[in-house]
Amino acid sequence: MTEGFSARFSREEMEAIRKSLRDEAKFGADFMGRLKRVAKRIPFAEDLLAAWFCARDPATPRRVRMTLLAALGYFVLPVDALPDIMPLFGFTDDAAVIAAAIAAVAGSITVEHRERAKQVLAEL
Repeated sequence: MTEGFSARFSREEMEAIRKSLRDEAKFGADFMGRLKRVAKRIPFAEDLLAAWFCARDPATPRRVRMTLLAALGYFVLPVDALPDIMPLFGFTDDAAVIAAAIAAVAGSITVEHRERAKQVLAEL
């Protein structure tokens, strides 16, 4: 899945990600709000939440946090290669970005992060 994702973020996408990450509380609210709206429709919701919990964990190295937050920022922001309203294909770019980020930092996402993600998804 990550093989097809080799393009870098555009300058506009990176600026939008940086801007959104400056306000952590707003970013968290935006992330959780968007996830609640689409969690039942996307197969990678658990991975998204596990990445979120890993990024928020103080024990997670800074490089890992920044990698995950950039990928999560792409999920939250309206700047998208494929509009999310497109049936079947709308979230494929989001999934590719998340998969690439998780593959890059897989060892940092713990069983605890994944268990917490499962719990939260069960409550949605």
